[in-house]
Amino acid sequence: MTQEHPAMNGKTNDRATPVTILGWGHTRFGKLSDQTLESLMGAAATEALAHAGVEARDIDEVVVSHFNQGMDPQGFPASLPIQALPDLRYKPATRVENACASGSAAIQQGIKSIAAGQARLVLVVGAEKMTGNTGPDIQKALASASYVAEEAGPNASFAGIFAQIAQLYFQRYGDKSDALARIAAKNHGYGALNPLAHLQKDLGYEFCRRITAENPLVAPPLRRTDCSMVSDGAAAIVLAAPDLTESNDREIRIRATAHVNDALPMSGRDMTFLEGAARAWKQALSRAGLALDDLDFAESHDCFTIAELMQYEAMGLAKPGHGAELLEEGATSLGGRLPVNLSGGLKAKGHPIGATGVSMHVIAARQLAGEPLGAKREGARLGGLFNMGGAGVANYCSILERVR
Repeated sequence: MTQEHPAMNGKTNDRATPVTILGWGHTRFGKLSDQTLESLMGAAATEALAHAGVEARDIDEVVVSHFNQGMDPQGFPASLPIQALPDLRYKPATRVENACASGSAAIQQGIKSIAAGQARLVLVVGAEKMTGNTGPDIQKALASASYVAEEAGPNASFAGIFAQIAQLYFQRYGDKSDALARIAAKNHGYGALNPLAHLQKDLGYEFCRRITAENPLVAPPLRRTDCSMVSDGAAAIVLAAPDLTESNDREIRIRATAHVNDALPMSGRDMTFLEGAARAWKQALSRAGLALDDLDFAESHDCFTIAELMQYEAMGLAKPGHGAELLEEGATSLGGRLPVNLSGGLKAKGHPIGATGVSMHVIAARQLAGEPLGAKREGARLGGLFNMGGAGVANYCSILERVR
């Protein structure tokens, strides 16, 4: 009998090699008609290198995150940052895609290259140009991230898919529409403080709760305020081997990561609980040697408010069916047990698909550096983030730490 390989028991990388976030860049998110995919990537990458204090020629590898699926005619974007930064020419560059979690997938590829000794400095750029398309084209592109054989009919949309999830959740645990409105109001309140957010307006709980002409049902029970916005934007990060930053006054590390993929068809899963998300959080916290209560804040993938509610339960903040109680207690607001989405989240900040995961890492790093985009958690030292692709399919969790 041969000895079991570590990868076969699911226990590889129990303590991940930490990687430092040396610098970051982040464009405004929104309807950016005067920008192209190339200009957005160039702006974010240039800002990240300047913030990191390194030259393009010092970068060992470039990883680009881009979903696309026909939303932009440029389907081969890996080398686009070179136009803004010519010294990146001849560097290895790769596009990474894993639906709405593409940005975290790109971050993890950069981490693996550093851990393997193949790179010392990696530039990760995530971007998406969405708003120049028609509604049906965007709907079709996003629906391709579902299980097409069963879930992507002619009128399929991700709002419809998450509406189905909300219906199942409500059938089991009761109508939680008011809880979803509280999530929307919370995140829009914090988004109003984020100068880079798509929608910088505090809508208030009553507006988010009521079904009106300004806030109609999109896919029952989800209202417009329950759905993240179609956005353009880009974000970039420079990852570095920790020994390169020993003399820096500021050091933000990615202490641990986890990636868990679940089955694609919803028909084979219990869609009232995000099992893949729960496993990703558990693995990341274990690898970091932490408990959930050690974290000072979290950024969570609120593509729809029902997703944030269910992620409370997946991360272990509440038992299944009891996430709504956290909102009534203020546990996920600033000053609560674990503030969630102080940036405004995808709900207010916007959700340019390929940029989202990279943006979440920038947001968390800036919070730890005391330079938040959104509300500030004073003295934050540890933060977690969760980025999800599809309907709970690709699940990525990162734990970030301010070392100094």
